[in-house]
Amino acid sequence: MQITINVNGEDYTREIEPRHLLVRFLRDDLGLTGTHWGCDTSNCGACTVLLDGKPVKSCTVLAAMAAGHEVRTVESLEVDGNLDPVQQGFIEKHGLQCGFCTPGMLMTARALLNENPNPTEAEIREAISGQLCRCTGYLNIVRAIQWAAEHSTAKTVGS
Repeated sequence: MQITINVNGEDYTREIEPRHLLVRFLRDDLGLTGTHWGCDTSNCGACTVLLDGKPVKSCTVLAAMAAGHEVRTVESLEVDGNLDPVQQGFIEKHGLQCGFCTPGMLMTARALLNENPNPTEAEIREAISGQLCRCTGYLNIVRAIQWAAEHSTAKTVGS
């Protein structure tokens, strides 16, 4: 089947099988390898992208289901050499270690801040509760998102 998906502001049309997953479309068909595939069970959240501004695990979405919609990947966060505040927050507050979960965490954080620019610690923890990080205790990830909230200026990627 032929589909067209808007990814990071650009339309892509491809022939795919109906069972083709969005994560595979992004990584294999478009070469956007920032979206990680971690667990094969939709538990880890490393593959999280924004679909029409909402975080989804791209390993649970068929590419055909995203046809006609807007998808934002971690590659969309940096614009013209400027890091998104969530990216900068992860640097400033040491919110990553191995980095495998980071793309999903960043996209989840961006979706949260787009919806709620001043979240509480509890709201941040709730938002990232579907993301698994095996290296950290989440404390620095929470601090990184708090930093991003304090330093954001109407940044609304994927909203």
